[in-house]
Parts: sequence; C-alpha cells; structure tokens
Amino acid sequence: MSRPAGAGRDDAGPLTPPDAVRRRVLLAGIAMAAMLPRQAVSATRRHVLSRDPAAHAAAHVTPAHATSAGAALHRPAIVGRASPPRPLIMLDPGHGGKDPGAIGISGTYEKHVAEAAAAELQRQLVGSGRYRVAMTRADDRFIPLEGRVDLAHSHKASLFISMHADALHDPAVRGASVYTLSSHASDAQTAAIARSENSADRFGGPQVHATSPEVQEILASLVTEETRHGAAHMASSIVSSFRPRISLLTHPARHASFVVLKSADIPSVLVEMGFMSNHMDEAALRQSAHRMVVAGAMVQAIDRYFASASMVTRVTG
Repeated sequence: MSRPAGAGRDDAGPLTPPDAVRRRVLLAGIAMAAMLPRQAVSATRRHVLSRDPAAHAAAHVTPAHATSAGAALHRPAIVGRASPPRPLIMLDPGHGGKDPGAIGISGTYEKHVAEAAAAELQRQLVGSGRYRVAMTRADDRFIPLEGRVDLAHSHKASLFISMHADALHDPAVRGASVYTLSSHASDAQTAAIARSENSADRFGGPQVHATSPEVQEILASLVTEETRHGAAHMASSIVSSFRPRISLLTHPARHASFVVLKSADIPSVLVEMGFMSNHMDEAALRQSAHRMVVAGAMVQAIDRYFASASMVTRVTG
C-alpha cells in the first residue's frame, strides 16, 4: 500500500514515526528551557546529571588549556617586599646558680630578683608582638660572663640588656641606673659596681677567669662607634622612661668597663634596677607589681629606641 504524500516526513527527509516524535519532543524541550529562569535550568541540569552518571562525569571534565588559563587568572600578584624580621632582644638576668650576686638586708638574692624581673620584661615584650626575645638563662644556673656575650652573638641579637640589683657599702644610696661600656669608669661608685660585676666569674672555678683590666680596656677600644652610639641612645631612653615612675640615682646614665657589655657590634646596656643594700629598693624589687612597672618602663624605652633606629635607617638608606 502506498503512503499518502508527506506522511512520516519533515524537512530533514524521510523519518519513521517514532524518530519524528522524539525529535519534536527534544526541540520542544530546548525551547522551553530557553524561556526558563537560570535557576530553574540549573536545577534541571542537576536533576539530569544525578540520573545519568556518565553525563555527570562529562560535565566535570575541564580542557587542559582552560585549566592553565584559569590558574593564570587567579594566581595572586606579588606586591611590595616581605616585612623584615622582628628584632631579637637578648635579656641577661645577672648572676645565677652558685653565684647569688648581692644579698639584700633581709636575705633576698640578687640572682632571684634579676631572673624574675627579666621574665616579666620578656612577657611584656613578647606580648607586644613587636619583638623576639631570648634569655641568657631562664632558670637558676651559672653562666660565665663571656658565655653571656657569646649567646647574644649566636642569636644575632639586635640589643643586649643585662639586668641587676647590686649592693653598695652605703645603705642610704638607692635608685635605678643604667651603664654602658667604657675603658674608664665615670665615677668611683660606678668603678666599684663594675669590679663587683666583673668578679662574677670567680664562681666558675679555675677554668673560668675574669678578663684582666688591661684586656678589658683593649676590648672596649674595639667596640664600634655605631655600637657605642646605639648603647648610649638606649641608656638615655631607659632613663627617660624610668624618671617619672622609678627612683633614680643622681646622674643615672653612667659608664665603666663591664665585661658583659663588651660586644663590638651589639648595643649593650646594664640596668641596675636598685640596690639590695637599701631596704626600700630591696622591698620594692621583691614585689611583682613593682617589677611590672620596671618592665613596662623598659618596654617603652625599647619601643622608643627601635622607632628612632628605624627612622635613621629610612633617612640614611
């Protein structure tokens, strides 16, 4: 039997009736999808992909050239320079171990006061987030004077601060003071303090010898002018921070030939927080609240020191 003209045909040529139906349904679906909102199309696509694992896998294949291009577009740009490392401050609690340092009129040991004050200063410096801190000792141990300087060099310290609370023959003398290195003492009292501090190595036994005065003078002469200037600036900054809140000696910035300050390239200061031979100084240094005040003033002085150093670096290049 012959078919009626045009039966089962469309513009693409002869089709069987089932093929024609499937094609019309597909075209109708595409037309409807074009009119749907984007969210609906996305939902429909997810539904189809969930029903057809092969389609789901194909949908997630990305051409190699597209991957490299996308990575190039999203790669973060490098702008500016990395921040410089935070300066490292070496704190040196005086004495320790078999060397008690000065003994206060009520029996307080200088080594314990120095360690407690240095620990508080470390806590405040680290808490500021502006510095790294290392300690020559964090417990009750003996370290030779030379070893303290060597530790500062091995840590590449930017600043060395030795902390003490000495004793004098005159119990009426009280107040804090700051010392820098010099081949000659600024006064007789400072010379006596330097002799006391430099004799600490006698506790180390025969293998440890305090540096002779002649060698100390040679070592002091080797310290660079830049290091001397930095130490003097740090000492001045500490005195300025101490003045409104902590009792000071008359002329509190002094100098002498301290072995522990002999580093040629690290600005170094020795801080006498008070005298264990004075009952008021000793009583104050036994109190954690007073040590917090001392540490807070020193943090302020250190901030001022590095702010000034940074400004000089920016100006001079």
